Formats: sequence, C-alpha cells, structure tokens
Amino acid sequence: MDHTIEHDPAFAQVEVELAPGEGVRAEGGALVSHSDGVDIDTSATGGLISSVKRSMLGGESMFMNTFSAPDGGRVTLAPPLPGDVLVQELAGETLYAQSGAFLAGSEAVDVDTSFGGAKTFLGGKGMFLVKLTGDGPVFLSSYGAATAIDLDPGETHIVDTGHVVAFEGSVDYDVSRVGGLRSTLLSGEGLVCRLTGPGRIWVQSRSPDAFLSWLAPRLPGNDE
Repeated sequence: MDHTIEHDPAFAQVEVELAPGEGVRAEGGALVSHSDGVDIDTSATGGLISSVKRSMLGGESMFMNTFSAPDGGRVTLAPPLPGDVLVQELAGETLYAQSGAFLAGSEAVDVDTSFGGAKTFLGGKGMFLVKLTGDGPVFLSSYGAATAIDLDPGETHIVDTGHVVAFEGSVDYDVSRVGGLRSTLLSGEGLVCRLTGPGRIWVQSRSPDAFLSWLAPRLPGNDE
C-alpha cells in the first residue's frame, strides 16, 4: 500500500494510494478527502461485541470506515490532534498502542483491545491497550512529534506515561513512580512507564493529559 506522509511533524496527514480492489480501514472522523471513485463502507469491524469493547475500553471508534477503489484512487487521512503520523509494517507481528493512537491500517490488520492489567490503570491510561495484529501497514498518530527508539535485549527506557504512543509486542513494560513519594506527588511528573527490549517503542513530544491539565483551569467558568 503506497502512502505519503505530509506536513509532519506538526500537522501530519497521510495520503494513501489505493490499487484497484485495495482497501484501507480507518477510524471514524479520520477522512480529510478522497478522489472520485472511492467507495466507503462503515461497519462494526470484528463484530458488534468486539466493536463495543474496542470503543468502551480501548478508546477507539465503535464503527470504522473502509475505503476501497475498484479502479484505484487516493484517500487522505488525518488524526484529531496536531502532531505526527507514523507507519509500521506488520508481518504477523503484534503492536500495542495507547488509547486513541490508531489512525488507519490495512484490511488484513485486526484491531482489538488487550487487558493491560492494573499497571496500566495506575499509569492513568486505563486498563486496556489497542492490540494490532496481522499483515500490512498500520498508521498511528501522536500528539506532537513522534520518535522511534530501538531497544536491545534487556535495555530499558523510561517514559512518562502520557508520552507513550506504541510499542512492539516483544517489549515488556511496567509502571512505577518517577522517584520517591514526594517526587511523585510534587514534581508534576507522576508515574512513568519502564519499557524493556528487545523491540521498538514510539514516544510523543507532547502529552494530552498535560495539555488538559493546563487548559482546564483557563476555561470560562473555572475562575469562579
């Protein structure tokens, strides 16, 4: 599936070239534009129960749109937040993404939710991750610029929980405090994710949680 990522890293979008009969599955609301002759099919991918679970627990759309072109065409997709779009080619592997990071992917990629255990709940990201498995490209979005980091076996990289975008299935992870109790409560950093290789992780330069914490006190009515 040929594609071009444009306007990165601040306001990225991806233009996907569809060969005749080829299709790309995307999150609801991701469409920017498409060429004439592209068909759109909206469905509860994976069945109703799987779609409800993905929506309620994984933070993704309950219904997804599949764009196909019988004679070939182009589809442009973009995430809701300003930032980067990154692509990872899957060949039977599994990729885990934080809630809201999945933008689009090949029809051969299964989008599901995975229980992450209490450690993800403590990390402030909910107890479920988006699980992507199959073959073909997966497009993920970040808030701010995205950086890929390759970890050697046993190598650990520590990332603030709000800055984790995704990681390969071979990467082990755990959530811990940033330091002692005083640092956890007063430093403004909270909890961090310890990601241990082998495998690749993706980190975003901005945190939606930090932005919301900055924005909320400034909204009208909150100064009363």
